[in-house]
Amino acid sequence: MIRVGGMTPLTTIDFPGRLAAVLFLQGCPWRCSYCHNPELLPARAEHGLAWTDIEAFLARRHGLLDGVAFSGGEPTMQPSLQDAVARVRSLGYQAALHTGGMYPARLFGLLPLLDWVGLDIKGRRPRYADIVGVRDHGRSWQSLRHVLDSGIAYECRTTWHPDLYPEEELHELADELVDAGVRHWVVQECRTVSLSRARWHPPDVTRLQGRFASFSIRRA
Repeated sequence: MIRVGGMTPLTTIDFPGRLAAVLFLQGCPWRCSYCHNPELLPARAEHGLAWTDIEAFLARRHGLLDGVAFSGGEPTMQPSLQDAVARVRSLGYQAALHTGGMYPARLFGLLPLLDWVGLDIKGRRPRYADIVGVRDHGRSWQSLRHVLDSGIAYECRTTWHPDLYPEEELHELADELVDAGVRHWVVQECRTVSLSRARWHPPDVTRLQGRFASFSIRRA
């Protein structure tokens, strides 16, 4: 069954407009330098949550929670994710997914079961290997196409720091997202030990607002 590394029993931010629990799934094929959940990178961990315990928790939360958000790690790395999402829906909950989009075929199969997707677009295509540590082969952008074509509610987001790439390149990324049809974009502050908050600055909002139906900057 699906491998769950942790759970947040209640959130108001990870599934917009809903009260939700968040399941953090184990495993990620990428090695982003700014990863905030490094303990979820290995495919298997010594400790985790049993699916039977998760179902028991959800049974007790009927009427108190609206949905379940699957996060990670990278949830789509696990082939059993589709069965887990279907099970959550059979229990009467809506389902959300947070993903980097590295498995577009799996995401495509999941979309009919989902109510909302948060998709990370790390940067322009030539920049991906520098950020994620491996070659992406355009898979995240394929996933973006699947999300946009599906008509599902979504948030496209980019974690950015001027030490990752210059602000002008961020604006070039905005151009590419607009051309792809993205209407909702969030730029997230990137902050790690090596990427100082003191050096972070918000991009020129005047060049970004008005280009998207919704645009915001999310501070860490």
